[in-house]
Amino acid sequence: MEVLLIVLGVLAVALIAWVIVRKRRDSRREEARELRKTARSHELEADREEAGAQERAARAKREAAAAELQAARAENVRAEADAREERAADVDPDGDREEEGTRTR
Repeated sequence: MEVLLIVLGVLAVALIAWVIVRKRRDSRREEARELRKTARSHELEADREEAGAQERAARAKREAAAAELQAARAENVRAEADAREERAADVDPDGDREEEGTRTR
């Protein structure tokens, strides 16, 4: 009888230990799931932020190219204006070549 009680006591302790270990394991699994879910959420947010940054960078690149083109066009127009001014000075019979150095743009 005593042996039976000891065996039942050992089994009860083993069962309680098994339940505690199982609950702990289940709890850790749940925590791991939550951590993975949070990590995935942060990953998606990072992807969105990166896409937005790439879009802004592409827009800035297009704007810079447009600004360079506009500056090149302005330089061409300025060169054309200077050439016409020079030609006008050459053609003008009353023009004074010394005034040319004092003119402003």
